[in-house]
This record gives sequence, structure tokens and C-alpha cells, in this order.
Amino acid sequence: MAAQIWYEDDADLSVLNGKKVAIVGYGSQGHAHALNLRDSGVDVIVGLRPESKSVQFAKEQGLEVKSVADAAKEADIIMFLAPDQYQAKIYHDEVEPNMKPDTALAFAHGFNIHYGYIKPGPSHMVFMVAPKGPGHIVRREYAAGRGVPVVVAVEQDPRGDGWDITLAYAKALGALRAGAIKTTFTEETETDLFGEQDVLMGGVNHLVETGFEVLTEAGYQPEIAYFEVCHELKMLVDLMNEGGLNKARWSCSDTAQYGDFTSTVVDESTKDRMRHQLQRIQDGSFAKEFMDDQAAGAPHFKELQEKFSHEKIEEVGPKLRAMFSWNNGPAADKDEEESFTGKIAREQVQGE
Repeated sequence: MAAQIWYEDDADLSVLNGKKVAIVGYGSQGHAHALNLRDSGVDVIVGLRPESKSVQFAKEQGLEVKSVADAAKEADIIMFLAPDQYQAKIYHDEVEPNMKPDTALAFAHGFNIHYGYIKPGPSHMVFMVAPKGPGHIVRREYAAGRGVPVVVAVEQDPRGDGWDITLAYAKALGALRAGAIKTTFTEETETDLFGEQDVLMGGVNHLVETGFEVLTEAGYQPEIAYFEVCHELKMLVDLMNEGGLNKARWSCSDTAQYGDFTSTVVDESTKDRMRHQLQRIQDGSFAKEFMDDQAAGAPHFKELQEKFSHEKIEEVGPKLRAMFSWNNGPAADKDEEESFTGKIAREQVQGE
């Protein structure tokens, strides 16, 4: 069955007239949502801890900033854009005791709702608008008159206006210029985690690291190994983005295509391990492992960060990347990314 997709003409922005939207968090997604909604004429307030370094960044953009508790008292819609591991505490400590009985709760990822870390009462509408791109791209595309696609869902709809509000929010974000695909909190959460763990991060990163090790352990120069297993990956992914797997294949030599077709690195056993990872996502064991570790101060997470930040490929990578002029130019989006994702999102602290 074809996916249901909505565009600009399918939403009425006036649905948000007279409603105040509180954006909780001002990192990569937070700044994009707050600024795009503000520029679309929506009444926006940003909720942050008073001591947060993000307060000054938000105020410099002309946004009203209050504590999360005070923002929750005023808001008709609260969008949670703090990191997953902090959302439940923010909700229970600062939002739930202060929000109005009919406040709508919004999310850009279904994690906390799907796994039950946040359980809003039945009087609250619960919806999702999840951009398929990082926040600085969401903001840049909006400013250029374009948009980044989103997936949208409504989990609770006590008043019957849930889809009207969801699509109006997506339109204010600029997303309906590109399109909004209907999903559910369950589907978005489980597929998002699976993609991260098995293809985009846990797949690609480990393939690159392992390929580099195999070549260098066989005596090949690290610089040559880096070019072959890491550098050229971006060009291949760009081709996939432009025209799918077929364009990526057709753009390469017959030799490369034949090697692709006959490779046995990814086989049925890989698929079995992917199914195992998916099962852990579906039954909640991955979420519990991650959240329990975070609640304990993230000792295992920090240990893994330290371990994987010192892979051998990272010893040669910086030197070679400095050779690529396009990595060193004054691109406007790189400046914006550093401003917001670098200085704010990387802090990864509660309420930011």
C-alpha cells in the first residue's frame, strides 16, 4: 500500500492561531523548529534551564526564553527536542506538574512515548513531526524557501483535531514544501533505531573501520587504505542520494559492479544478525540497556565513546581530510552547524 503523503495545500496554518508553542531544548533540532515556526508567524517560546548556555544563543535570535516549568504553564503545544535520555525527567519534574489539562505534546522521535518512559494522560493530544535531516539543514532549507521532508504521526487524539494540528506544525516548520509521510510512533521509533544500529552507524562505521584494519594489517599504506574504504564512500552515498542504488552502481566501473555483485561480506548471516538487533529494538531490551546505563551516569556509553574514538583510521584521517579543499572552505551551512550543533548540541546536557 502506498504511503500517505501531505503537502502545502493539505494543511491550514491558521490552526495554530492563538496557540503558544513551547520548544523544549535549543540544540540542532530545537533552534530550527523555534526559528522556522517563529518566522511562519507562530507564537513561540523556548524552554531551557536558566543556567543553560543555550539561553544566550536563543535570545540572540530574538526568541523569548523561560524556564521549562514556566514555558509549560503558558504553552498550548510543547515540543520535546531535548536528547532522548533526558526527556522523561524533564517531563515528570518540570512539564507534567505545570502544563494545562489539554496541552498537546509533540516529539521529533517516538522513543519515550513508544517505550513508555513518558505516559501522558488521556486528555493530552500526542503527535510527532520528525524531520529527515539535521537541524541546521532544516533551518537552511526553510530560509532558502525549500523544506526537509518529515514523518508525522498522531498517538492520542482526544479532541479529534490531532491531524489538523500536526500538519499545521509541519507546514510552519517548512516541511510540507517537501512532503510529510504518515507513520506511527512504533514504526518511526523501531525503524529509526534499526537504521542507526545496522546500516547508517553500526553498519557503515564498522565496515569502514574493519576494511581499514584488513588492508593495513596486510601491509598496505594507511593513507591508501583510507582513500579506498572511507574517502570514496561519500561520493558513492551522494550518487545513491541522487538516483538510488542503481545510479551508484551504474556510475562505477564494470569491475566494481562485478565485485559488488559477487561479494560475500554481507550475506544471510548478516541478515540474521540484523533480525536479532531488530528483535532487541522491538522488545525494548535495547532501550532498557541504554536508559539504565544513562541513569547510572552513562559509564558504559562513555567507555565505548573513548574506545571507538581511538580507532587506527582516526590517526590518518585528519591529515588526509586537510588535503580536500572543499572541507576547508567558508561554507555558510558549516558555520551555522558549528554555531548550533557544535556549541549547543554537543553539550548534551539536560534541558538543552
